[in-house]
Amino acid sequence: MVPGYEGRATRIRKGERLCIIDIEGKQVGDFICFNLNDLTEHVSPVHMRTCLSSIRLKEGDYLYSNRRRPLMQLVKDTVGRHDFFFAACDYYRYKIDFGLEDHPNCHDNLTKAIAQYHLHPPYLPDPINWFMNNQLDENWDYVIEEPLSKPGDYVEIEALEDCLIALAACSQDLAPVNGWKVTPLKMQILAPI
Repeated sequence: MVPGYEGRATRIRKGERLCIIDIEGKQVGDFICFNLNDLTEHVSPVHMRTCLSSIRLKEGDYLYSNRRRPLMQLVKDTVGRHDFFFAACDYYRYKIDFGLEDHPNCHDNLTKAIAQYHLHPPYLPDPINWFMNNQLDENWDYVIEEPLSKPGDYVEIEALEDCLIALAACSQDLAPVNGWKVTPLKMQILAPI
């Protein structure tokens, strides 16, 4: 379980599948992934956009690394709307945009989660934001709307390498990102098929 306003990390072996379940619906999950055999390699949204020639994820797409290699593959998706543009919310987001200095945030939650595995990168990779629903308006500007995910919706991703992954139940309760409230997510690791 990944409680609201928190993050969790775990190892996943090549061939295993990670299922991320939105238990109550409308909850974004910030997700990062490192190659366990070389922790300098990680899933990279900017490289994904280039390799996929797309700004959307669909079943069959690979999650490419900063070395343009696939580390995972999206094999099942019951929602079809996710984001890999936005950075994880952090201390500065809440301080600058909302005047809050002690609000929980995904950056810190992901950092704490991977620290339990003795991983302290000089910077945190940008996440894939599962279930986040951002749209482009007529001016090609981003508009963030409530997620489309319903209770029980999920994504299933297969590890193509041994990986360390982390997931944060996004802490944003001051905008429509999570439908104005924060709820838990569930991670399940499934044996290879």
